[in-house]
Amino acid sequence: MSLDLTATTAALAAATADLSRLLPGRTLDPVLAGLLLTADATGVTLAATDRERGVRLHAEAVAHTDGQVLVPAKPLAETLAALDSPDVRLVVEGSRLAIRTPGGRFALPLLAADSHPGVPAPPAAAGSVRGADLHAAVLPVASAASRDDALPVFTGVRLRAKAGRLVAVATDRYRMAAADLPWIGVDEDLDVLIPAALFTEVAKQARAAERVTVHADADRAALTWDSATVTTAVLASALPDEDKLFPRDVECSLTLDGAALAGAVRRVAPYAGARGAVTLETGDGELRVRGSDPQAGEAEETIKAGVHGNRVSRGYQAKYLLETLRWFGGDEVRIDIQPGIRGTMFSHVTAPAVRLRYLVVPLRQPN
Repeated sequence: MSLDLTATTAALAAATADLSRLLPGRTLDPVLAGLLLTADATGVTLAATDRERGVRLHAEAVAHTDGQVLVPAKPLAETLAALDSPDVRLVVEGSRLAIRTPGGRFALPLLAADSHPGVPAPPAAAGSVRGADLHAAVLPVASAASRDDALPVFTGVRLRAKAGRLVAVATDRYRMAAADLPWIGVDEDLDVLIPAALFTEVAKQARAAERVTVHADADRAALTWDSATVTTAVLASALPDEDKLFPRDVECSLTLDGAALAGAVRRVAPYAGARGAVTLETGDGELRVRGSDPQAGEAEETIKAGVHGNRVSRGYQAKYLLETLRWFGGDEVRIDIQPGIRGTMFSHVTAPAVRLRYLVVPLRQPN
């Protein structure tokens, strides 16, 4: 094995940290826990896989000797993150990869690079989106996905082409979020379910990319941008059609300042009791936010709102309202309340390029 390169420490440390976030160490197999480094005239490529996911990133470097080595990923990332030297040299010395700075040497064991499965090429491209649009869509949508791995279908973000837009949807059965964004499509039949946690990290890292390309086939999905590639096995089941759940029969609609409502809910929440429930009650040109608990006491706050329709009163988990409203910031929000305990939809009054709709299921009122 041979490899000898010099790189900016910050750039190489950032690349290894990005890879670690995309592919957390979840395997006891030392080969799959390894990081494959390939140095050539273009710089250094970092690759890793756990067989379900694969990541390939690129960093600028000067290769003195082309080559490829496999080393333990975690200690490499931790060592690079701790260095204060502006530049670092990685060079094979016998059975070790030495990490050299002017004042130090750190050596990692070389693993069996020939045993590493590598990162497969992505499936065919389905289309592309702006990195900023993907970030604006995926973060709020993924926040509605479940964290419970016992029900994998609810831990994913459904991504599909629909009427010339790209639609992202997630739900944990108590909330549903959907965002649609502009895209340049090649495959208008795109419909895949991607793990939400991975998708969130990809959206963060690709935020500044001019274009992010979506790839998919029946078994795998991939996202590529600049010189980065992330592949993943897709989740098996599709989520329900969001259009069947978003409001058709609205009992009351409101328009109000999202930040004002979030502030009111936040202040009333300490009085929400063991259920964490706050009540939204409409009035003439206003919305009242209430909380009551025999031990904690009671609170009520009123904010201005445009109210259209019947007077209604609904209870919600305060944490779900706050999670929803954080994605609307200080924008004007429309709230559509359906009859009974059907979901209440939050959306922008003036839709931006990335349109977000967030559905929150109200609580059953105690008898």
